[in-house]
Amino acid sequence: AGLKLPVEGNALLTVAGKDKSDLLPIAKQIHKLGFNIYATEGTSHFLKEHGIPNRKIKKLHEGRPNIVDAIKNKDLQLIINTPIGRSSKYDDSYIRIMAIQHKVPYITSIAAAQASVEGTEAIKKHKILPKSLQEYHRERLPATSSDK
Repeated sequence: AGLKLPVEGNALLTVAGKDKSDLLPIAKQIHKLGFNIYATEGTSHFLKEHGIPNRKIKKLHEGRPNIVDAIKNKDLQLIINTPIGRSSKYDDSYIRIMAIQHKVPYITSIAAAQASVEGTEAIKKHKILPKSLQEYHRERLPATSSDK
């Protein structure tokens, strides 16, 4: 909400088991775009099994340094975290709060992650800059007599 997507830096990937296979092409794209990938244990293992380099990062209850430390230290520029269930509800909500406080884009669905990565790729490849609808129409439509 109101945050710009990063075009470089470190991305945290931590997803539910049911989302891991859908995450794979997204993670490959993130890596290809030049991001360093951090992942929690299960996601890290899955990504490494599929040839995607990453650094393992601890969840809150696993000790320090952990995800929140990385957010506070501005070591993460993007977080993709799909809900896992009741067991991680506390971790998920606390990570979300920290991400919001520290203005780190926080994505909670595979569909949003895919759209965000595609947008980042378009920006990097084509140097696309976001524009308001009014700016877009002003450039596309010829000036009328009332505009002069």
